[in-house]
Amino acid sequence: MNEVYSINGPVIKVKNATDFKIMEKVFVGKEKLLGEVISISDNFTIIQVYESTTGLTPGEEVINTGEPISAVLGPGLMGNIFDGIQRPLQTIYDKSGSFIKPGTNVACLDMKKEWRVEFKVKVGDYIRFGQIFGVVQETSLIEHRLLVPKNVFGEVILIKPNGSYILDDVLIKVRDKNDVVQELTMVQKWPIKEPRPIESRLPLTIPLISGQRVIDTLFPIAKGGSAAVPGGFGTGKTMMQHQFAKWCDADIIVYIGCGERGNEMTQTLEEFSELIDPKSNKPLIERTVLIANTSNMPVAAREASIYTGVTIAEYYRDMGYHVAVMADSTSRWAEALREISGRLEEMPAEEGFPAYLPSRISQFYERAGYVTTLSEKHGSVSIIGAISPQGADFSEPVTQNTKRFVRAFWALDKELAYTRHYAAINWNISYSEYIGDLAKWYNKQIGIEFLEDRQRFITILAEENKLMEIVKLIGKDVLPDDQKLILEIARVIRVGYLQQNAFHKEDTFVSLEKQMKMMKLILYLERVASQVLKEGKAFSLLLNTNMFEKVIKVKYDIPNDNLDLFENYYKLIDEAFSAIK
Repeated sequence: MNEVYSINGPVIKVKNATDFKIMEKVFVGKEKLLGEVISISDNFTIIQVYESTTGLTPGEEVINTGEPISAVLGPGLMGNIFDGIQRPLQTIYDKSGSFIKPGTNVACLDMKKEWRVEFKVKVGDYIRFGQIFGVVQETSLIEHRLLVPKNVFGEVILIKPNGSYILDDVLIKVRDKNDVVQELTMVQKWPIKEPRPIESRLPLTIPLISGQRVIDTLFPIAKGGSAAVPGGFGTGKTMMQHQFAKWCDADIIVYIGCGERGNEMTQTLEEFSELIDPKSNKPLIERTVLIANTSNMPVAAREASIYTGVTIAEYYRDMGYHVAVMADSTSRWAEALREISGRLEEMPAEEGFPAYLPSRISQFYERAGYVTTLSEKHGSVSIIGAISPQGADFSEPVTQNTKRFVRAFWALDKELAYTRHYAAINWNISYSEYIGDLAKWYNKQIGIEFLEDRQRFITILAEENKLMEIVKLIGKDVLPDDQKLILEIARVIRVGYLQQNAFHKEDTFVSLEKQMKMMKLILYLERVASQVLKEGKAFSLLLNTNMFEKVIKVKYDIPNDNLDLFENYYKLIDEAFSAIK
């Protein structure tokens, strides 16, 4: 019998064990706490436990299972709230109240609920891993496509008629070339740290439209891409991910709350439950999976929560869906790695983080991608990871290492956030490397002027940044009028375009068409104003027309369904500036 030898928080040692495997799932002690083998040596096997080890004593039994930590995949995931090791929190609450007792063992999915299955194969068909063999209407928004599990292939010799079944009912029997018969149900398991296989990766050429102007115009992300959202306390990381989840054109949202404060996580879960999906006018929760692992939950489960979430995302991707994963926050996940590493007495690297931090971060973000699935459909997983650097210091290891593996970097600025500039993305230090890949799509779908106007916006904002250094030293009044105009147009871009009101019905989501028209109007204002200055008119006379303020308010004054009103503003600008004497 394998017994606990020593206990150091979530890390335990077993002495002289020979029957364990790396990454194997184990049960520890009388309460059967869930754990995973992370190290094996001549003398000791080291296990990290995903639950609280309070009360555990040396000498208690450790039971090996022979299988890795796996996610349970099947109908019933959508709309559910799980903890980091995929236990349904509502079921636990109903069973044992507000606190999760150590060793709580509940089924990940409701095994008694009946689902109506419509089969897509027939007796005599040859089926293989990853193929769709049936469909279930999981929610009113999502059709769950049942996939043939791993290591199953062969001829269908029995199939149930279309109808209602519970998750572990045998639906299909398959005979392989060795005459071995295998049974298929609606449920399968997949190791959370193993990426699900695909047919091929596709180039990232389609943007993930969010309706947030600063992202879609300046720093876009591709479907199947990855982005980092670093920001200090109170800069709006969670709010931004909410907006992205609600409005982006992904089919499914997987939200991972990793190590955040309990009250903030509760608010997030409550808000997600109340959000209405603007596309269907139904609750957003019907196409959302939520994973909650708060800061007072066992630290090791934070690591598992990230992998559990991305495994569920890959499962829906393999059905042919476009999935967006929101990880909030990867810093807490990295802190969990640091704590476990410290207890293992590993040699620390920068700021105490383990030396393998970069490889763990890369393994997570590399699971994003736009792919051809084994069922020959196109699907994608896009990952948006929030980072919480201490003191908003972007030079710390988690932020710096994440920048190496993501191609979109949306840096949130404390000063912008405190002036209520949403989204508080600092345009001077943020970037997106997807522009070149997406250029063909933008040129074809929106027009070739879109990227040209975007580049002009970036140039104006860069010029403003340089001029503000002078203004801080000697004041704005000494600048020539053409430079004053640059500062004023930059203000129109900042306040009238980049700043967005998440609570205004016309401004919370903006289509690319309206974004294009807003950019054109602002740049037209710049050209006409510049021409007036060349004619010798004073800049103060331009300000007196109040046209700059009117253009700023366009985002509110022109409804999203009546973009023809933009033409009126061109006339207003011409009339106002031509009247200057």
